[in-house]
Amino acid sequence: MNPKIHTEAVDYLFDAIMQLKSKEECYIFFEDICTINELLSLSQRFEVASMLREKKTYLDIAEKTGASTATISRVNRSLNYGNDGYDMVLNRLKEAEQQ
Repeated sequence: MNPKIHTEAVDYLFDAIMQLKSKEECYIFFEDICTINELLSLSQRFEVASMLREKKTYLDIAEKTGASTATISRVNRSLNYGNDGYDMVLNRLKEAEQQ
C-alpha cells in the first residue's frame, strides 16, 4: 500500500464511508463529496476492472464504457501490479450474487 495516502484525513474519510448503510446513503454522501464527473470516473474504472477480469477486449470495454485506452491500461496495470483491491471487491460481489 502507498504510504503517501495513509493520513489521518484519509482514515477519517474511510471511517465515514464505512458508516454508510445503504445504496441510497451512498448516493447521498458521494453526491456531496464528489463532483458528478469524479463519481462517474470512479464507476467507469470499476466497470473497466470488472470487464477486464471477464477477459473482454480493450475495444469491447472502450465501446461499452466510453473509457479511453489509457484509462483501460491504467486499470489493467492496477489489476496486475496493484494491491488486489479490485479483485477483493469483485470477488466479494460475485460471492454475494451467488448467495
